Amino acid sequence: MLDEKFYKGKRILVTGHTGFKGTWLCKMLLHFGAEVTGIALSPITNPSLFNLIGLDKTMTSIMEDIRDLDSLMRVFDNVQPEMVFHLAAQPLVRYGYENPVVTYETNVMGTVNILECIRRHDSVKSVVNVTTDKVYLNREWEWGYRENEELNGYDPYSNSKSCSELVTSSYIKSFFQDRTISVSTARAGNVIGGGDFSANRIIPDCVRAAIGNGTIHIRQPHSIRPYQHVLEPLYVYLMIAEKQYKDSKYAGCYNVGPEEQDCMETGDLVKLFVKAWGGNLKWCIENDLSVHEAEILKLDCSKLKKVFSWKPHWNLEQAVCKVVEWSKCWINGEDVEVCMDRQIENFLQ
Repeated sequence: MLDEKFYKGKRILVTGHTGFKGTWLCKMLLHFGAEVTGIALSPITNPSLFNLIGLDKTMTSIMEDIRDLDSLMRVFDNVQPEMVFHLAAQPLVRYGYENPVVTYETNVMGTVNILECIRRHDSVKSVVNVTTDKVYLNREWEWGYRENEELNGYDPYSNSKSCSELVTSSYIKSFFQDRTISVSTARAGNVIGGGDFSANRIIPDCVRAAIGNGTIHIRQPHSIRPYQHVLEPLYVYLMIAEKQYKDSKYAGCYNVGPEEQDCMETGDLVKLFVKAWGGNLKWCIENDLSVHEAEILKLDCSKLKKVFSWKPHWNLEQAVCKVVEWSKCWINGEDVEVCMDRQIENFLQ
């Protein structure tokens, strides 16, 4: 599967490195000995995982906006990256409703700018564009979406990521066919993990309620989502990037999600959290129909399993326990970076 030694000394550019997923990805790359440069805006949450572990002290961190093509081009000129992981995005569904223009500018034109920089730099050999499970036209059916299903996300966030997929496909066909470069897109399900402080996400809401001795408010307890620990898709991104660097036949579009039994109702996920946290946590249903949310969303990951002989490392109960472990480490004033390293090493075993 993933050859950890492959990344030692590789020049890697990660967009969106100050975000929750970006921070975990950079931590993994540094664990493998890569030379990591990140480009992103400052963290949007306070606290943020990026700042908590002082990630800027162990990698090159550049605060620039991916909507600024000239600034991006200068970064590529200086870094001459061999591999690019594109995670930078406006990632929140509700924010997308409130700020659709910013969402499209970031998720669509930001992707165009990254791909244009890649087009103009022959140093790049492997690219992974990270999108989302929400890129598909959701028909509210019981089975998982496959990579050949129609792309047409409903809301501005989801739709902008569908557009990011189409932009990537166009660049591959228009500019990268005759180059020694491999480009893939990865459509990951809902991720959970220690250090996510985002608003309007169920696990961060659970942690905040637990810390404040409050009540967990669940908007749609019966909504089914493909929940997984953040290390699951990150491992896959690294695996795809490595394999396609060595052989372009591995480039393509891939779903990244959990096993069928871990596509769980939100209410059941909260029950797992309450059990793992302990104490007398309470939760209630808060009917909020202000924005559209799909009732059912599953992914078919057969392609990923067949091509790479891959399977998830942790089930959802284990993933929730890892979130609780990290969160209690942070609450108790312990070293959360050590906790991250321990979880990464445990995951890789």
